[in-house]
Amino acid sequence: MCGIVGYVGTRRVVPILLEGLRRLEYRGYDSAGLVYQHEGKLVRYRAEGKLINLENTVDENIGVASSTGIGHTRWATHGAPTEMNAHPHTDCTGELVVVHNGIIENYNTLKKDLLARGHVFSSETDTEVLAHLIEEHLDDDLEEAVRKALTLVEGSYALGVLWAKEPEMIVAARNHSPLVMGVGEDACYIASDVPALLPYTKDVIFLDDKEMTVLRKGEYTITTVDDTTPLNKPVTTIEWNAAMAEKAGYRHFMLKEIFEQPQAILNTVSGRIVPDTGMIELPEIGLDDIAIKSIERIALVACGTSWHAALIAKYWIEKWVGIPVEVDIASEFRYRSLLINDKVLTISISQSGETADTLAGIRRAAQMGSKILTICNVVGSTMTREADGVIYTHAGPEIGVASTKAFTSQLAALFLLTLYLGQVRGTMDSEQRIVYGAALIDLAKTIEELLPRLQEEIAALIESFYDSRDFLFVARGMNFPIALEGALKLKEISYIHAEGYAAGELKHGPIALIDKDMPVMGLVPQDEVYQKSVSNLEEIKARQGRLVLIGTAGDEHLSNLTEHVLYLPKVIDDLNPILYTIPAQLLSYEIANRRGCDVDQPRNLAKSVTVE
Repeated sequence: MCGIVGYVGTRRVVPILLEGLRRLEYRGYDSAGLVYQHEGKLVRYRAEGKLINLENTVDENIGVASSTGIGHTRWATHGAPTEMNAHPHTDCTGELVVVHNGIIENYNTLKKDLLARGHVFSSETDTEVLAHLIEEHLDDDLEEAVRKALTLVEGSYALGVLWAKEPEMIVAARNHSPLVMGVGEDACYIASDVPALLPYTKDVIFLDDKEMTVLRKGEYTITTVDDTTPLNKPVTTIEWNAAMAEKAGYRHFMLKEIFEQPQAILNTVSGRIVPDTGMIELPEIGLDDIAIKSIERIALVACGTSWHAALIAKYWIEKWVGIPVEVDIASEFRYRSLLINDKVLTISISQSGETADTLAGIRRAAQMGSKILTICNVVGSTMTREADGVIYTHAGPEIGVASTKAFTSQLAALFLLTLYLGQVRGTMDSEQRIVYGAALIDLAKTIEELLPRLQEEIAALIESFYDSRDFLFVARGMNFPIALEGALKLKEISYIHAEGYAAGELKHGPIALIDKDMPVMGLVPQDEVYQKSVSNLEEIKARQGRLVLIGTAGDEHLSNLTEHVLYLPKVIDDLNPILYTIPAQLLSYEIANRRGCDVDQPRNLAKSVTVE
């Protein structure tokens, strides 16, 4: 992993490759490289670190009249993040190069065999095996050589291949790692994600597993790795444009995306709630009323931030629909002994729709007879194509690695799903759906009005806490997952050690950590567990913990506990998790910004985790 860009056309290729890689920086990376065809030879550049280091090495060659090339940003898996291990990788002749996302699981076995055949390796990566494996099968037909090589490969890949003897052709393929084609009148493109293509085309084709394509100027063929029969795949027109992925005057993408949350929530619910009747319409859900009424259990499967969204949905669905809900981290779900059958609905939650562990989990559930519903932000992604139904979040492109608007949009979609399930199964009447549907729509306006004031207050507040080494987040009930999410955000972008706890759990161990140097953020809305939460806060104060509290406007008792209180408007209790996410995000952002951290591209992280 992590970013691939390729171009065959009539324009100069180097600026296109660099711009495409720039638009994939959000995915996280630690080295970069590119290669282009020029006068029958391949010209390759690689650099450790940020993309600017690569740009500095190729600036003098920007004017080279080459119109075919591939580029890559690497997030290290096999081998350190060095120039030697950066992509593209070559074969023994230097006439063939490969860029690759994913992991070749049997690369050790393949490498030993290739070494025995006289191949010489120059990196520590699993990717270089692909270059030599293709070379081993290469005669005069690059497409056939790639096809033969991939039949020997076990693992995940999205790859692009160039050969000096085919100066206007790229061969690309994917398996368990995302790859999208862009098509134009006189050009073809490949990329790991759509933002890299948007300056040049909105017409894209999403490749599926074990598919490969041969790209030439303005023409392409798509087949499978196992069959040369051409496939006729649909072209999807992307509705958002490149400008939507720009910072628009904000200092960081993350801050821009925090402020975009009201619109993202509205986009997610728009057209799906009929205000006058309370009817919820989810036409793409892929399940009829009979199937929904037959559900005996729901399995929610996700990773990271999306897992926190699933934890909140468990509270909603069990409360309003009365169906037992299990929530699993996808990397654990896929390996435990599952009790899944056709009476279980498995719901995957993923911003990208390409998360490797989540994808593997739903595939296993589907094999066991479960229907699959995916909640996702990316139209045409692998999860959406393999699911029985989908609820798109319509959050728009999220560039910052730390998820913000994708998370709140997932919550909005999951709340909609709760209302829909209650509607079909008869556990919520129309009056309840009218009230809760309207409250969800109104919440977007509440957040929009709140954001400027809240940012100003938090920016002032963090002066007392930004240099802390540790941080605790505590909450109870359905707000507990927001404590987990707040802690995750803080550790992701500020590198402060942070943990989230159910407030009632503190006395069972973590309270030993509390002292005058330990900041503790408490989420304490005036809900049904309010008094219990306040008791836990009193325990923290008694041990000199440094409290930062977020509570309901008018709650004067909180100001008796600490001078650091952020007040939020009163909303329906079930929507507090969405509302209380906002200050947790802003706190993390302001602390990271104050510490001088790389907010949008935190170290060691990737936006789309497409390897196990």
